[in-house]
Amino acid sequence: MEKFERRRDRFDLFNGMDSAAVNICFPLELPDFRPWCKQEGLAPFHVLLFAVLRSVLKVENFRYRLLDGEVFRIDRLRPSFTAINQHNDLNFALFDWSDNLREFVARGVAAREQASNMERLNTAYASLGLREAKEQVFITCIPWLAFTSIQHPSASIAHPDIPSLAWGKFRDGAPGRLELPFSVQAHHGFVDGFHIHQLASTIAAELEAIISPAA
Repeated sequence: MEKFERRRDRFDLFNGMDSAAVNICFPLELPDFRPWCKQEGLAPFHVLLFAVLRSVLKVENFRYRLLDGEVFRIDRLRPSFTAINQHNDLNFALFDWSDNLREFVARGVAAREQASNMERLNTAYASLGLREAKEQVFITCIPWLAFTSIQHPSASIAHPDIPSLAWGKFRDGAPGRLELPFSVQAHHGFVDGFHIHQLASTIAAELEAIISPAA
């Protein structure tokens, strides 16, 4: 937490505001990993989710959380994301982490199928303890839209310490590249624009490592 203590005065500044959230939407440029996913039989959404969550853990500022007025750093993530059910209503998919990409994707696909087959809202997250619930990052994908802005709901607008990430419709970029609209909402006491840049760069590097042949 030494790194956080260096910016505690920034935290105190933003945490005292009516809304401490910073929300940036931008076109995220990535290596085009879709051909690799097709070759490997893996769903692009879940491969990207794996890269995104691994990147969140690598950029320390996205690991800070707030509980009972105290700041702490999470050491793990509980993957979750939004899905739609058979009536096109939103639901939540939750599953256990795996460091193995194929196992992670398999668990994510199974969680999506479970959430998609539920009429009622999946409230499994409600069984988590207060500290366990902080081990989340809120993920939503809107694959039909190339959005340019987004407003995420927040249980407490004054303390949006759990980051909310969203991405939209893929589009072709330069040869071998793709772009997608990407949104990051986080507590400004923890995260600045530079850290969002770090997250974007780390996601691209993670995907490059996944699709590149082993040396």
